[in-house]
Amino acid sequence: MVWMEELCQVSCSVVDVIGLFINRREQLGRSWIGPLRRVVLAFDSLRSQHKLGMEMDKIKAKLLDISTWRPRDVSKQHQWRVPESTFRVLQQPSQEADIISFDDDVHAMMTRLLSDDKDFCAISIVGIEGIELMSQLMGYNQRAPVSWWSEMRQVLKAFLADKRFLIVVDDFIQDHILEEFVTAFLNTSRGSRMILTTRGTAPSYTKARSPPSYLKTMSVHHGLRLRGDDESWALFTHVMKVNIPPELLELRREIVIRYVLSQKDTNIDEWSSVLQQLDQDQEQVWSKALSKISEDLPLYKQRCLFYFGLFPKDYEIPVRRLIMLWVAEGLVQPEVENEDPEDVAGRCLIELIAEDVVQVTKKKLDGNVKTCRLPYALRQHWLSKAQQVTFVQVYAKTRSELSISTGLVRRLVDHLDKEDFSFDHIHGDYNRISTSLRPHYQDVVSFISFDTQEGNKPGEDVGKFLLGCISSSCFLLLRVLDLEHVFRPKLPEALGKLTRLRYLGLRWTFLEMLPSSIRKLQNLQTLDLKHTYISTLPSSIWKMQHLRHLLLSESYRSRFTLQPGVCSLIALQTLWGLFVDEKTPVKGGLDRLVNVRKLGLACRLMPSQQQTMLSQLEAVAKWVLKLKHLHTLRLKSGDEENQPWDLDLKPLSGHNPSIVSEFPRSLSDLTLSGSGLMEDPMLKLDKLPNLKILRLMAKSYTGKLMLCPSGGFPQLRVLKIWKLEQLEEWNVEEGALQALRDLEIRTCIRLKMLPKELLHRSLLELKLTDMPSQFTA
Repeated sequence: MVWMEELCQVSCSVVDVIGLFINRREQLGRSWIGPLRRVVLAFDSLRSQHKLGMEMDKIKAKLLDISTWRPRDVSKQHQWRVPESTFRVLQQPSQEADIISFDDDVHAMMTRLLSDDKDFCAISIVGIEGIELMSQLMGYNQRAPVSWWSEMRQVLKAFLADKRFLIVVDDFIQDHILEEFVTAFLNTSRGSRMILTTRGTAPSYTKARSPPSYLKTMSVHHGLRLRGDDESWALFTHVMKVNIPPELLELRREIVIRYVLSQKDTNIDEWSSVLQQLDQDQEQVWSKALSKISEDLPLYKQRCLFYFGLFPKDYEIPVRRLIMLWVAEGLVQPEVENEDPEDVAGRCLIELIAEDVVQVTKKKLDGNVKTCRLPYALRQHWLSKAQQVTFVQVYAKTRSELSISTGLVRRLVDHLDKEDFSFDHIHGDYNRISTSLRPHYQDVVSFISFDTQEGNKPGEDVGKFLLGCISSSCFLLLRVLDLEHVFRPKLPEALGKLTRLRYLGLRWTFLEMLPSSIRKLQNLQTLDLKHTYISTLPSSIWKMQHLRHLLLSESYRSRFTLQPGVCSLIALQTLWGLFVDEKTPVKGGLDRLVNVRKLGLACRLMPSQQQTMLSQLEAVAKWVLKLKHLHTLRLKSGDEENQPWDLDLKPLSGHNPSIVSEFPRSLSDLTLSGSGLMEDPMLKLDKLPNLKILRLMAKSYTGKLMLCPSGGFPQLRVLKIWKLEQLEEWNVEEGALQALRDLEIRTCIRLKMLPKELLHRSLLELKLTDMPSQFTA
């Protein structure tokens, strides 16, 4: 495994060296104009080619060195891709976070068991050892000897010949017996079902213990995911039925479900003894699963798991951050033409969650994963393996824990650990001269800082370190610079030399200004400026052909101007927090960005500029209709004091036609604020098949009546209705809003009652805020 990681690093070095060569040629070609241009270019070409040749010779030497200690036989599990599973996914890991036990899994199973499908179907349930579902689903705990199956096969076949039946096989029996048993029922057409359960990880199931090939085409796979902290604690206390001292609540993350103690009150001393044994037992509990995971997971998934080791222990990693980092590092690659790497990364994460390798810690309102992490035992395992194969050098106590073939750090993480060899370089008074930094950091491809201290020192430290490294010809291969939560980092003007940079994360830095040299970062894929004080972006942003995600600080009215005739943001997928006023280049500028998937705009309405803004907003409406892949849209408005303001947007509320009726069918998350809709939006939005979240905020709808028609909103999980001050009556027909789980009504002062159809929804969470006293629910 070590040599394979080294090979991956060498491959990245080849890409970087060639990229730097091409970039150098392009920069020189743009900078030299005049009679000497041809001579200068010819001379530089010879010098660049000579330097490229030297670098390629070094790479060749590294490859030869690696080949000397390559294993003779490479196991198949280290291939970059494995054949796709033939199982259909019954349910992705998107269960509710507040349900104790497995009610969500039981609901999913019962839905499939009671479906109208007349074909025979086998439902395979996979979970790690210790996760039990069948006893809750069926209320049984009996096992039969292997010999029983053969004896009973003919009896059962005759008895069930004209019946609709359910057979449960708990923990796979021998494959040949299972094949004989299943064969007897393949031709039934009464909607019969078979449930097959197995303990272990999903990879081991789908490879080593998969059902016969003829069964795969009629099998539905249901994975039992790892529970989060709140779920585990709730289930733990529910099962134990004992009084747990409040002093121990801080230790709940260290308590696992499997510790079911005696049915009596337990004091702190007894609990301390249990917790001391926890670390020793965790390794034993996970040993088989870890062994199987290491054996079965393909290399690209293992490298994705290695990345979790960069984050601090118990850190809840935002999925949006993790996926963008994976993409920037090139850890995932599209398998088919025109496939977005973000989709590949998202699918990889979902698979890792379904395989019980990654733990979900928080969910979004629509049920998708918001934050995740590795369970403690798995984190220790993968961090150790990542260090062994030199993928990461975090927590290195000595300078010897570096890359075997290069002797250099590839991924540098600042955890404020004084024992890290890099701590003095970043935070101390270490003499930052070229001879001290270059031997360590010239091959770094990622630098992530978790210095969240208050005051100016974090920003000053990281600024000096960046300047020192760049001045020493280090960090020139940097792809990731993630300074999220570092207070006001002093970004040097030399940042422009990091031309290979793909990810620049400045969220929550409260930075006030970007260096002008950012225009040179033409390979940027992600520029995250949320929660900064940056109000104006350079016009050079429009030239960044590879930029995919641009996240701005809406509260500080981030805007950028259009350079006439220039718009190269053809790859942009996310544009969030952009401030739109009368000067924003919408027509002929923003409306050229037709690949946007996530769009968030804040519009400022000024009475003196009302006519101009109407023209601007009409251009916005036409632009939205072009976005065929849009899944998230937020349109907000406000006046000078950020108070909601009626857009009076005719394309939104008019009759020729209404933009609401033409929203892209791909839309899953919609927020409207101040849109001034006069027609009931529910009669148009209910037909969006993928809509999961709908927020109708202040002045988004000005009518008195609202109706959700029968069968409407089939996927809607979250509905928020805020400050619709004219709304008096809301009706929901039977069969509408069947998936609704979260309803919030706030400050609708004329609304009299909750729709009758919603009064007895057992799974509906209702939140009322600032509603009149006569409101009934």
